[in-house]
Amino acid sequence: MVSPEITTRIKTVFPGFTAQSVRKPYADELSLKVEPRDFKETCLALHKILPSPVMMLFACDERKWKASFAVHCVFADFKNSQWVIVSMDIGQDNPSFETLAKSMHSATLFEREIWEMFGIEPKGNPDLRRLRLHDEVWPKGNYPLRKDFKVAQAGGLSDYKFSRVEGEGIFEVPVGPVHAGIIGPGHFRFSVAGEPIINLELRLGFTHRGVEKLFEGKTYTDAVNLSECVSGDASFVHSLAYCQAAEKISGVTVPVRAGILRGIFLELERMYNHVNDLGGIALDVGFSFPHAYASIIKEAILQLNEKLTGNRYLRKVNVVSGVAQDMNETKKQLLIESLKGIKYDFNELVKILNSSVSFMDRLDSAGVLRRKTAEDLGVAGLVARASGIPTDLRKYFPGVYREADFKMATQESGDVLARLRVRISEFEESIRLIEVFAGKLTKTGEIRVSPSISEGMALGYAEGWRGPVLYRLETDAAGLIVRCKIVDASFLNWQGLSFAVLGNIIPDFPLCNKSFDLSYSGNDL
Repeated sequence: MVSPEITTRIKTVFPGFTAQSVRKPYADELSLKVEPRDFKETCLALHKILPSPVMMLFACDERKWKASFAVHCVFADFKNSQWVIVSMDIGQDNPSFETLAKSMHSATLFEREIWEMFGIEPKGNPDLRRLRLHDEVWPKGNYPLRKDFKVAQAGGLSDYKFSRVEGEGIFEVPVGPVHAGIIGPGHFRFSVAGEPIINLELRLGFTHRGVEKLFEGKTYTDAVNLSECVSGDASFVHSLAYCQAAEKISGVTVPVRAGILRGIFLELERMYNHVNDLGGIALDVGFSFPHAYASIIKEAILQLNEKLTGNRYLRKVNVVSGVAQDMNETKKQLLIESLKGIKYDFNELVKILNSSVSFMDRLDSAGVLRRKTAEDLGVAGLVARASGIPTDLRKYFPGVYREADFKMATQESGDVLARLRVRISEFEESIRLIEVFAGKLTKTGEIRVSPSISEGMALGYAEGWRGPVLYRLETDAAGLIVRCKIVDASFLNWQGLSFAVLGNIIPDFPLCNKSFDLSYSGNDL
C-alpha cells in the first residue's frame, strides 16, 4: 500500500488532483499515472512542494501496445530519498500536451527534445527549435525515436534561427563549432555592447550519435559497454547508473563488496577529472606551472586506475549485478600508498594556486551564476553546489556512502573561484572516502551475482563528477531494451553557462567555460 502523504501534499497546491494509479514499484521510486488534463498541474505542484526542478522529461512510443505515446516527468524528492515520476498517455492521432516550460524553465530543453525526436508537440512552448537534428542537414517531419522510423525521408531543409539582440553598437561574435585544440564542437554566438557580453546563445548537437536509439534491441547485459561510451571522461558513472537501472529490473542485490568497490572507482573518476579542471582553469589565465603539476597528478591517478582495473578510464569494470574487477590485498595496499603521494602533490598544487594573488583575483567575481538563476534553470551537480544549492545524490541517496559520513562541499558566490573551491574540497573528500571504503574491504567476498532476465522499467542514477547521471530503462520479457532515456548533468547545466558569462568580456569566456567543464557528447547523445 502506497503512503497517501505525497498525494495529500499535491492536493494542497492542486485541489483537483486525481491519479489513475499510484504505485511504488521500488523503494526509491513513486509512480503517479494521471490524465493528460491533469499532467501539467500535477507537475507544477510537485515542482513547488518538493521542491525540485524537472530532472527528466521524456517520451516513449507505445503505439504498438496501446495506440498511444507516453510522457514521463521525473522529480527528485530529496527529503524522502525517492524519485517521483508523473506519467500520462497521449493519443497517436494528434500527439501533443500543454507546455510546462512557461512555468518551469527546467522543462524547456526536454520539451524541445521530445518535439524533435517524437513529433509530440508541447503546445504553447515559444521555442521549438531543434537541439540535435540540425535543420541544415536533417529533413523536417522525421522523428527517429519513433518505433516505425527506418530511414530519414527527404524534405525541406532550412537555416537555424538564432535569437538576435538588436540595437545601436551591438555586435555579434560567432565562435565555433571548430575550435583550436582538442575540445569538442559547439557554436557560441556572443552579443556584445562594447566589451561586456549581453547575450550568449549556444548551439550544440554536433556530436549527436543517436545513442538512445542504439540501446534499443540490445540485451541489458550487453548494453553496459555502450553506456561507457556516452561520455568518455565519465565512463564509470554512466555505466554505474545504467547498471543500477538494470539491477532494479532484474531484482538482484549487488554484493556489499561490489558496492564498496564501485564507491572507490567512482571517487577515483571524480579525482582525475577535478584535478584536470584545476589545471585547465590555471592555464586559461596563463598560469602554466600549476597546469603542468595538475597534469602529473592526473596521470598518476590514471596509472593507478590501470594498475587496479586494467583500464585508465575504468571501463570494463561495471557489470549488471556487481563488478568484474576485484581488489586483492596487494592492490589495496597499492591504492593506499598511491593516495599518500597523490594527496601530498595535490596539497602542494593548492598552495601554489592560493599563493597567487593575481590568479585568485582573475577568478573572483568572474562567471557568476546566482542561486535563483541556477534554481530556475534546474542546474545540478557541482555548478549548483558552487551557487549555494545543496544537492548531491551521495547525500540524499547515499547507498554505500551512508556509513562513510559523507561531507557535501558548497559555496555561495557562484563564480569561477567558488567552482574551483568546490573542486578542491571534493578532491580532498574523495581521498578520505576512498580510505574509508578501503578500510571496509575484507580479504574476500562476492563481487557479482547472476542477473535474471526480467521485464520492467526502472530509474538508475549516480552522482558523477559533473553532477547527476540518470538512466530510465525499460525492457521486455526477453530482456531486450525497449527504451533507454539518458540525462547527463551537462544537459542540465549548459544553459547555466550562458547566464554565467553575462557582464563578462569575451576573453574571459574560456575561463568561465572551463569552470563548468561540460560534456559535448554527454549533452548531444
